[in-house]
Amino acid sequence: MLHSILSLRWVTLVAALGAALGALLMFFEGCLKLAYALEMVLQPSADTETSVIATVMQATDAFLFGLVLIVFAYAITFGFAFTLPNSVRAKAPLWMHIEGLGEIKITLIQVVLVYLVVDFVTDVVEAETRITWEMLVKPTAIVLIAGALRLIGTMHLNDQPDVSEQPRRTSETAQHLVEK
Repeated sequence: MLHSILSLRWVTLVAALGAALGALLMFFEGCLKLAYALEMVLQPSADTETSVIATVMQATDAFLFGLVLIVFAYAITFGFAFTLPNSVRAKAPLWMHIEGLGEIKITLIQVVLVYLVVDFVTDVVEAETRITWEMLVKPTAIVLIAGALRLIGTMHLNDQPDVSEQPRRTSETAQHLVEK
């Protein structure tokens, strides 16, 4: 029974593969947008709806989201399906050290925030002078989501014991008392 339940962890590889394929799509979309921005610079025309800045920002956003999907694929693969030996895990860059599902969720919220900020700035650049009060909805949502992320982050930090609160060995406790 336990073996069949533990074998379900291999299903997580489907999610990891989906995230990796999504990352490739985002990189492809980012390259297309950069190529379009380059075309706009080399062959300017009056009928373009977006500016070069907006297109480059959209490409950067696509690349950023692709990078996050790679981190998700890595975290899902080596956090849920496979267990990396500590020697191999130590060689991985620090940004690839995902400790659990909560950290993946926080990263996803951060990506949504960055996407919303880039999308809002792109809207402002495209609107030029036609800014209306309805455009304040998105920055308000950004501030609210950032506040929620801040609350989640402080709750996450409060769940971890402080170094001074961790239990000590008997010899460390005795030495600490002698020092006082």
